[in-house]
Amino acid sequence: MDLSIVDLSPVPDDGTASDAYANTVEAAQQAEQLGFSRFWVAEHHGMADSIAGTTPEVLLGHLAAETDSIRLGSGAVLLNHYSPFKVAEEFGALDALAPGRIDAGLGRANGSPAADRALGTDRRVQNPDEDHAEKIEAVVTHLYDDYPDEHPYSDLTIPRSGRGAPVPWVLGSSPSSASLAGELGLPYCFAAFIRPQFATQSFEQYREHFQPSRLAGGIDEPQGMIAVNAVSAETDEDAARLRAVAEASYKRMQRGEVGTRPSVEEAVDELGGVPEPTPDTLDSDEWPRAISGSPSTLAGLLEQLTERVGVDEAMIQHIVPEHDDALRSHELIAEGIGLP
Repeated sequence: MDLSIVDLSPVPDDGTASDAYANTVEAAQQAEQLGFSRFWVAEHHGMADSIAGTTPEVLLGHLAAETDSIRLGSGAVLLNHYSPFKVAEEFGALDALAPGRIDAGLGRANGSPAADRALGTDRRVQNPDEDHAEKIEAVVTHLYDDYPDEHPYSDLTIPRSGRGAPVPWVLGSSPSSASLAGELGLPYCFAAFIRPQFATQSFEQYREHFQPSRLAGGIDEPQGMIAVNAVSAETDEDAARLRAVAEASYKRMQRGEVGTRPSVEEAVDELGGVPEPTPDTLDSDEWPRAISGSPSTLAGLLEQLTERVGVDEAMIQHIVPEHDDALRSHELIAEGIGLP
């Protein structure tokens, strides 16, 4: 199994965005040393006091200078906010900075009404899926300079490395995004930490709708990845204690408290105690929002989840307040899986 990481650039308690980005750089360098395949960074808006990952296209440029070989990408660029040509220019420039190492993860999401207005995207389109598909296709076509000669955009060029364009991925958390990825013939990453209940159905839809791509940069066979919230510690019990933060954070979101993150102690208190360790074997119908365990336990869980949806790569997300705990978790996960 291949393993990758998506990083939110969480702001440490009493810290700043500078601290968050320094931690992201350290996590990327560690991931490269441990043998992870990719390191992606996320895009969230209006919560910069707790999550500094607002502009992946900026942060990836810095990570390109601080790493040597690991693939870098966006998890995801929220395409509903931007011009496809501008996104293609940004990722073309990133490819020039890190030749052959860039993934263009393309997704969509709405934030608060204020954030959407500030981003200039407080609008409604008649067919959101069709609009999203058109934007993805436009980004890919710009990236691969594939507009026909008679097209108005045929003379537009973007920065390039000369070693292959960024690899486009469709990211989503619903069967509709999976169907779209399949119809376009592009790799698909499902965010199981958002809507775990749709994981199996989404990959079924992806394969059912998959067509060999007519796009330059597309693929001929389905290629998928599952993104899960996962944390490891030396024992199942210690890992469950760290997992409490993810579970308490989700309950806060359900109450409308968006953008806040409890400490481990606060999370345990809000949940009424330390959560039970994740079972070694998950029921076939069960898709947990977050999993935890010792290296051997978590490796078994990740293998179960990837086998269930038929993919060979898992992407790890976490909500761990202490940076040292997060780094140790990544180290233990790599150990459990046996990364080279």
